[in-house]
Amino acid sequence: MLSDLDLLKEAARIAGEVATPFWRCDPKTWEKDDGAGPVTEADFAVDEALLSHLTAARPDYGWLSEETADSPTRLERKKVFIIDPIDGTRSFIAGDKNWSHSLAIAEDGEITAAVVYLPLRERMFTAQKGKGAWLNDVVMHSSERSQVDGATVLTARPTLLAQHWTGGTPKFVRKFRPSLAYRMALVAQGRYDAMISLRATWEWDVAAGCLILSEAGGTAMDRHGNAPRFNRPDPRIDGLVAAGTPLAREIQMRLAVPN
Repeated sequence: MLSDLDLLKEAARIAGEVATPFWRCDPKTWEKDDGAGPVTEADFAVDEALLSHLTAARPDYGWLSEETADSPTRLERKKVFIIDPIDGTRSFIAGDKNWSHSLAIAEDGEITAAVVYLPLRERMFTAQKGKGAWLNDVVMHSSERSQVDGATVLTARPTLLAQHWTGGTPKFVRKFRPSLAYRMALVAQGRYDAMISLRATWEWDVAAGCLILSEAGGTAMDRHGNAPRFNRPDPRIDGLVAAGTPLAREIQMRLAVPN
């Protein structure tokens, strides 16, 4: 039987095979309720393929996915799949290549296996708890930078607003990628020093990235400095800071945290 990580890698490639024919082929698109953003027929097709493949292989695992109606039965399972069928849907619709499939398994609140796969860039970021993080066949290490000023940070432009910081906005160099999962993987790779998201963040956006980063030597925490827990009744995290451990702590301490 395949290990959990090998199962996720196999499923990620299936996801890529399902999604790619829709790319740049004008897929049907809808806007979600409450301004939650767009979804396409490709998102639904990938979700269906992953649900079928993964739950057939692990029928005793729970299921949490962005494109599947949530069920409280997942809370009764020791292990749970946490899936974002296409992370970076706006990028997918625009015909850009920076979208990914994000797949993770949580056990008792902690991520134990993770894959972030960009099929059009042939980049597969993987991690297994206690066994390191990899990009394809190359082991990854996060940045060891500790100073915020001058750091390269993947984040949305509103993060620069002074209201989010004590003592003013740090002098970091802002960069951006549309997929949260990809941003975290790039930090794990050491290509960028940190990733910051100040909005409420869904578990499926960051579950895989959190393990990949931690296995690369980094740290992910919410805006209050707490390590994320997964498969919670409300699958949202209050913001996320992801970086090498010294820098993550420095960023979090400089955030103006709402009461």
